Amino acid sequence: MTTRRRAVTEDERGTAAERTRERILRAALEEFGAKGYSGARTAAIAARAGVNQQLISYHFGGKQGLLTELRRRWTETGAGLPPPESSFADSFAAVLDATLERPQWARMVLWQALGDDPGEGGGMSNAQREQLRDGIERLRRRQRDGEISDAPSPEFVMLLAYALTFAPLALPDHVAAILGVDPLSEDYRRIAHDQLMTLLRGPAPASDDACR
Repeated sequence: MTTRRRAVTEDERGTAAERTRERILRAALEEFGAKGYSGARTAAIAARAGVNQQLISYHFGGKQGLLTELRRRWTETGAGLPPPESSFADSFAAVLDATLERPQWARMVLWQALGDDPGEGGGMSNAQREQLRDGIERLRRRQRDGEISDAPSPEFVMLLAYALTFAPLALPDHVAAILGVDPLSEDYRRIAHDQLMTLLRGPAPASDDACR
């Protein structure tokens, strides 16, 4: 007796296609994070995803389309950032978590910063520069309000926060050798957060006993 195969429904075809798209995007994220846009190859992405290379063109139009979709998703998630009214301590902790819990996304940022970008001119976009300027102004307000020390300039505070956030990805062996912890671990995040906040709180006020 011959068993008749059930016809695949449109919903099932759509679900299968979506799963394929997601596999391709996960593979592209790994490939771009490891090799940058220039070094990534669609054949390698297809191999990672376990799909025919032609499906990348079908679903995304090619390598550029993959990068565009990944960046759109990163922007939509807000990169795990807290609302602007959060304290600097909470904001920095959230940035550390968002960056180091998703290292492949962050490596894409590093590749772009090094100029490995298919867009005109590569590197940082005008929107990203504007975000940095806004961040510096928020730091300046925090200093005026007394939330953090005004001894360092807000520009240097911003630079230091970025350095602490991306050092585990750009210089993992150095971080491990200097601090003796896994660069992507919670131990590193705690050290980076606590030490930066110690610097930005400034010296503790002298006690009455010390003044006698």
